[in-house]
Amino acid sequence: MFHHILIPTDLSDRATQAVDMARDLGQPAGARLTLLHVIETISGAGFDEFRSFYRELEGRAFEFLATLASRSDGSGLEVARTVVYGKPAEEIVRFAADKQVDLIVLASHQVDLSQPGHGWGTLSYKVGV
Repeated sequence: MFHHILIPTDLSDRATQAVDMARDLGQPAGARLTLLHVIETISGAGFDEFRSFYRELEGRAFEFLATLASRSDGSGLEVARTVVYGKPAEEIVRFAADKQVDLIVLASHQVDLSQPGHGWGTLSYKVGV
């Protein structure tokens, strides 16, 4: 049984399927769901240089996460929304380790078996490794 399920999202529409799957997997145990968005910071620039830009992105992210969270209304599950800054793969793995996440449900692309090496640079691959 899963007690804490992490759903990282890039704020694309593909996230809805991941949220629905996580909700369905978490319901039997009354799991806690955490929706996570990582705002990638600009390398070589100080946070303060882009503070207002980052804050605008954060506001938009929380709005989107609220919409995603509403997909679990009536499920009885606790749904948290979190936005962090950094490199997405690193922050997702760090968050999962720090918060004792049992399962990460991440939207991904369809695997093309005719090109087995294609897609290894994707976020889902980086987090899975």
